[in-house]
Amino acid sequence: MRYVSTRGNDKGVTAKEAIIRGLAQDGGLYVPEAIPNLDRPLEALLKLPYTALAQAILRPFLDFSETELATCVEKAYSSGRFTHPKIAPVVTPLKNTDNSGTMNENIHFLELFHGPTLAFKDMALSILPHLMKASASKQELIILTATSGDTGKAALEAFCDVEGVSIVVFYPESGVSNMQKRQMVTQEGNNTYVFGVKGNFDDAQTGVKKIFSDPALAKDMAQVGKMFSSANSINIGRLLPQIVYYFYAYGQLAQKGSLKVGDEINFVVPTGNFGNILAGYYAKEMGLPIRKLICASNDNKVLYDFFRTGEYDKNRAFHCTISPSMDILVSSNLERLLFHATDTKSVQEMMGDLASQGRFETQVNMPDFYGIHTSEEETCQAIFECAKKGYVMDPHTAVAYHAGQRYIEETGDITPQIVISTASPYKFSEDVLKALNVDWEYAGNDKDMAAVQALSETSDLVVPEAVVQLANQPVRHTIVCPVEDMTRVLVSKII
Repeated sequence: MRYVSTRGNDKGVTAKEAIIRGLAQDGGLYVPEAIPNLDRPLEALLKLPYTALAQAILRPFLDFSETELATCVEKAYSSGRFTHPKIAPVVTPLKNTDNSGTMNENIHFLELFHGPTLAFKDMALSILPHLMKASASKQELIILTATSGDTGKAALEAFCDVEGVSIVVFYPESGVSNMQKRQMVTQEGNNTYVFGVKGNFDDAQTGVKKIFSDPALAKDMAQVGKMFSSANSINIGRLLPQIVYYFYAYGQLAQKGSLKVGDEINFVVPTGNFGNILAGYYAKEMGLPIRKLICASNDNKVLYDFFRTGEYDKNRAFHCTISPSMDILVSSNLERLLFHATDTKSVQEMMGDLASQGRFETQVNMPDFYGIHTSEEETCQAIFECAKKGYVMDPHTAVAYHAGQRYIEETGDITPQIVISTASPYKFSEDVLKALNVDWEYAGNDKDMAAVQALSETSDLVVPEAVVQLANQPVRHTIVCPVEDMTRVLVSKII
């Protein structure tokens, strides 16, 4: 498998080269020349445990030896990093509202928050350091990442104290939840660097892309034996491992008799940077019988508008919501979908228009996707309603759940749904409590942990150990800078 740039000027690199570079030299994103078909019957594939399934799905994408790939997978998923024995369990928790006590067997949740940072980013970032180590040259890697909340902590945790690698995270200082920020600024490790940015996620992401595309800085880095790479979903090594859990979720439903192999399923995905749902598209192209990928947006509904109108326009108000990991107006991975749906010339034109005008248009039909918008009020209502049915969810999952219900209303399609549950509700305790109309009080200065305790008492959810440990961890990262100072701050610490 070779990888090409979405913009056409960087052709034929290996998977290892694409993983290390992160961003293509022409500013585009690396994509596989072709999405491979399954090399064995779907039914046999779905019976595999997660580690074996990961090897089977990733093998045709990567120029790794069998030993290299097996080692990467085992270190990522068999080292006790995940607290649930299934790693990514599918649950069917919602009781019907007819007082019968029976369960709604058409709505399932794929829980991707049982890793060390309680968010779906752990699924791919647990393996990325090992893929990078297997791909790296003798240069020291500087992993450079912008985060809207969850990627930052997951990347810090994954790369902490990895030999020959440093990890740098930029986050919007006022654009993440208190718990997300606390997880990042208390991060240990001699190779970890965390910087707040006075701006939103798009500002941080643009600043990171500017650093990547600075040839003078790259030359300075090379002179001291260092090079930049990325842990964001712009890195193909982040995207590919996410394909696995779509197959794994479908297999779990097949094994417990909720569907027959070959039956169609809909996935509802809370979407910001478009990487998670794009992995679902890759899974469908490989042969997983997905009927529709429902793209759930919060009040920053640039993707909803795109799928409804064909116009992508970032020239709009930016909303800080209770689902902050989706507070994004420039969805980087959409460029990959545009490449698969059109060609490099069209991508160049659309990305050029986005850079110069803040918008672009396309008339290309994308029937695999359906966009839905969930407002803040609807997000809170979804949390409240599902709690009454027996399931407490975080705001991002709530955006997706509401979108799934709205999709059924709009289309009449009652194909079973798997809602992607991307984070533990404990990462957003205050907002969940507010949605549940719970009054709570706290003494002292630790409002975050008081909210955790109140949610535990309200919901009977077990508080994850990763949250408990935060109570006594000191703040280690305190620098906050303007967007225009990102390069200077980075250089002062790294070179």
